[in-house]
Amino acid sequence: MGNQVEKLTHLNYKEVPTADPAGVDRDEGPRIGVSYIFSNDDDELEQQQESGHDLGGEHPALQPYDPQLHEVECSVYYRDECIYQKSRGHLSTYTPENLLNRCKPGDLVEFVCQAQYPHWVVYVGDFQVVHLHRLEVVNSFLTDASQGRRGRIANQLYRYKPLSPAAVVRNALEQVGCKDRDLSWRNSECFAAWCRYGKREFKIGGELRIGKQPYRLQIRLGDKRSHTLEFQSLEDLIMEKRRNDQIGRAAVIQELSSHLQAAEEEDEEEDEDHHHHPGARTQSTPCPFHPPGSKVC
Repeated sequence: MGNQVEKLTHLNYKEVPTADPAGVDRDEGPRIGVSYIFSNDDDELEQQQESGHDLGGEHPALQPYDPQLHEVECSVYYRDECIYQKSRGHLSTYTPENLLNRCKPGDLVEFVCQAQYPHWVVYVGDFQVVHLHRLEVVNSFLTDASQGRRGRIANQLYRYKPLSPAAVVRNALEQVGCKDRDLSWRNSECFAAWCRYGKREFKIGGELRIGKQPYRLQIRLGDKRSHTLEFQSLEDLIMEKRRNDQIGRAAVIQELSSHLQAAEEEDEEEDEDHHHHPGARTQSTPCPFHPPGSKVC
């Protein structure tokens, strides 16, 4: 493809074919996954919303943020193993000044704000963090990196075995100054998680996108309802998870509701056709928020 590759962004769920290319799939119905290739969500965020504000400068006024209201509760599975979970018990946030009293070298910090992608940093001690910012790995003071956003220590979200604190700090500091085409991570979360866990799955192209999707993003919709999206790589799944955080819980639920309602209407039309053609294979209409191919937990 050379270097002239168009930037691909998120597509409407219904437009994305994600069935097994080999045609072998135990589950019936559409897969609903997205492949994010040559896309950088943090870079898009900063260009659109910071509008000239740089690290250490004046911070724009931010809207009141209620994580219980805006954040999407979800779990990530690799095959049958849960490798990430964000639930109500993980949603507490603190001011940057408060975080300074809580952080230890090697900790991951997630800064959150309404209508913005979460920004992840690695705390390396002496009030400083290392993070991927505007396509460059930089060393900043934690309060500057926060840009006025509240945050949380995010060590417990991923369930991989972490490296030693010294190794996490070393991984982060060794990458300071890395930028543009030399980067191996698509966003701040992938970079910070790689520093702490050392897994190649967090790197760009760390996994082949072929065959059946082994990763599942289970989105909790409330009232014991959930919906599952499937992906071929952890990198793609993280991009979708972060997009959900950026648009917010209400928008995610509305988006899924619109898609699933359309899927149900198509199923109803098919049932009517089968009714008028005896001998045709029939399929029951799925329950709300659970289209064919999705797994309910």
